[in-house]
Amino acid sequence: QVQLVESGGGLVQAGGSLRLSCAASGSRFSMDSMDWYRQAPGKQRELVARIRDNGDTNYGDTVKGRFTISKGGAKNTMYLQMNSLKPEDTAVYYCHAVRVINVEGAAMDYWGKGTLVTVSS
Repeated sequence: QVQLVESGGGLVQAGGSLRLSCAASGSRFSMDSMDWYRQAPGKQRELVARIRDNGDTNYGDTVKGRFTISKGGAKNTMYLQMNSLKPEDTAVYYCHAVRVINVEGAAMDYWGKGTLVTVSS
């Protein structure tokens, strides 16, 4: 059974930095993509950043230039370096991973339980 575990959340002042980590265990296969989503109180979950198996990345407009997603050295691990944090970055951050399981594009996806990031003004 695949499990995603996030770590690194916490309380930080505006302008500060945090680094989130995500590790997926229980899979013999590499994930085709891994993402960070976030959900603030009363808002919909939104994509923060994505990294594909080939290293290509995408970022949400609100975090471009401030956040950096990267792969870890171990299989199915990734990080999110968050700099110049703003109070509006306050949210629960979720790790998400997708593995394509056949040539038709069917996929399995997995979610972590989330880690809370709070940015004080």
